[in-house]
Amino acid sequence: MTPPASPSERLLRPEDIEDLRAYERGREAFRRKVIELKRRRRVAVGPLVTLLFENRETIRFQVQEMVRAEKMLSDEQVQGELEVYNPLIPAPGELSATLFIELTSEEALREWLGKLVGIERSVELRIGLPGGSRAGTAGAEIFAEVVRSVPEAAHEQALTREAVTSSVHYVRFALTPGQVERFSAEPVALAVALPAYQEQTPLSEETKAELLADLRP
Repeated sequence: MTPPASPSERLLRPEDIEDLRAYERGREAFRRKVIELKRRRRVAVGPLVTLLFENRETIRFQVQEMVRAEKMLSDEQVQGELEVYNPLIPAPGELSATLFIELTSEEALREWLGKLVGIERSVELRIGLPGGSRAGTAGAEIFAEVVRSVPEAAHEQALTREAVTSSVHYVRFALTPGQVERFSAEPVALAVALPAYQEQTPLSEETKAELLADLRP
């Protein structure tokens, strides 16, 4: 399905969500499609952090699965789910991601959830790397463009903590038209810039192509 172009048309409506019987008939095919879509839109940044860049289809799948699990039958119930998840669909010029801190043991949780406080504001899109970078005065690299994450407003209060962070965050990146064009033409890396966790991953051309579909009208 081709994403609608305008911000309002990108948002899901109750009629975009199939009823339970219709969804069950096509669920396995849709699930396989979304698994492949998420593969192209998932980026690991170091050993502990993964970002899944959301779009209309990944969010539609999430809502369909919630409707299926809760056996929702009315438009009012579906609309309630859409009010939760529609804010995670990016508008043109934006990227929206679910950030996962991948910790599998109690020991790792105790060690890292305190160290990663503030991570929701510390993820960077570094555009123009490496050709557009140069050495800074203290030996640090200065990138052509750096776009830093901001937490999704609707979820920030519930997930932000002073002493220990959540293992899931919802973040957004807002790019100017010029930054979108540089994103298209130049190397891009996704990084986490925290004192205790400084990692960087270059975006593949496959992932960049996916994200450009979000950024452009």
